[in-house]
Amino acid sequence: MPRDDDQLLNLPENFGSGVIGVCDICGTRQAVIVLAKERYKLCVLDFLNKKWIKTDQKPGAPLPPYRSERVDYPTGSVRTGQATGILLTPTKIVRHPTVLVCPDVYGITTTVLDGAIRLAKEGIEVFIPDVAKTGGIGPAHHLTLRSGVSVRGGIPTSARRVASLVDLYSDALEFLRGRDMVDPNRTALLGISYGGSLALALAAREVRLAGLALAYPMPVHPPELATLVSAPILCVVGDRDRTSGKSVEQLRRAGAAPRASVRVVTFPGVGHNFLSRDLRAYDLRAAEAGWSQLVGFLRQALFPAPPTPPARAAAPTLTAGSTPRPAAAGAH
Repeated sequence: MPRDDDQLLNLPENFGSGVIGVCDICGTRQAVIVLAKERYKLCVLDFLNKKWIKTDQKPGAPLPPYRSERVDYPTGSVRTGQATGILLTPTKIVRHPTVLVCPDVYGITTTVLDGAIRLAKEGIEVFIPDVAKTGGIGPAHHLTLRSGVSVRGGIPTSARRVASLVDLYSDALEFLRGRDMVDPNRTALLGISYGGSLALALAAREVRLAGLALAYPMPVHPPELATLVSAPILCVVGDRDRTSGKSVEQLRRAGAAPRASVRVVTFPGVGHNFLSRDLRAYDLRAAEAGWSQLVGFLRQALFPAPPTPPARAAAPTLTAGSTPRPAAAGAH
C-alpha cells in the first residue's frame, strides 16, 4: 500500500478537513486536521484540546492530563430548561469514572476548582454545575440555606428552594452519566460546606453511587437523612468547627446503622473553610492532608482493586514408605 503522508503538502485550500498524515504533536500517522493559516497538523484529540493549537512542543510530547470546557445541560429545575457548568475530562482514551462536585450558591470557587483539578489529574471526569450563572438561582436560595442552619438547626432539605438545588444537581449527575467515554456505574459525589449538605441530600435518594466525600458540611434537617445514604461516606472536618461538628454527630449516628460506612477525619487546630486558599481560615498543612484523604477515598471507591485470584491448592507431600492415593473412579 503506498504511503500517503505527503498528501498534507499538496492539499488544496480546504482547511479543516480530515486527512491522513503525521500529527505534529503525538507524531503518529493517523487521521489529522489541518488548521487554517499556519497549516498546523493535529489529530482529533489534540484539536479538541484548544490550548494545544499554537503549541511549540515537539512531536511526541505527552498530552496534558485533562482538558476543560464550559457546557450546558438540560434540567427541569429552572425555567430556562438549561443550566451551565465546567467539565474537566482526562485526555486518556479509556472509560472514566465520574465525580459530580456540588457547590453552594456561591458557584465555582477556588476551593471547588482545586478539588476538581486534583481529581481530573487522577483520571476522573469531573463536572461542576455553575449555579452562580444559572438563571433562577440567586440570593433567596442562599438565604434559605443559611437561615435553615441558624433557625432550624440544619438545612431544610424539604424546602422548595433547597429541593430545586438538589434537583439541579440530580440532572447534572444524569447528564454526566450519559456522556461518551464515561462509566455510569462508577460515580461519586464531592461536596464542601453548604455544598456538602446538598450532596448529602442528593446521595440520600441515589442508589448507584460509589462514594460520598464531604468537607466540613453543614447539618441538615431532618437529621436522620444520612441514614438513607447507601454509599460509603468520608467527612473531613476541623476540631474548631462547631457548626460542622453538629453535622459530624448526624453522620456518626448514621454510621451506627447496619451496613453503613461512615468515616470522619478530624484535623486539630483548624476550623471551617480550612481548604479555602483565598480565605483567612486556610491552613496549608491541614488542607493538603485533607485533600489527600478526600482524593484517596474517591480513588479507592472509583478504582476498586481487582479480585484476588484463589490460592492454588498445595501439592500433597509424601513421606517415606507412603504411596500416592489412586484417583477416584470417573475422575479426569
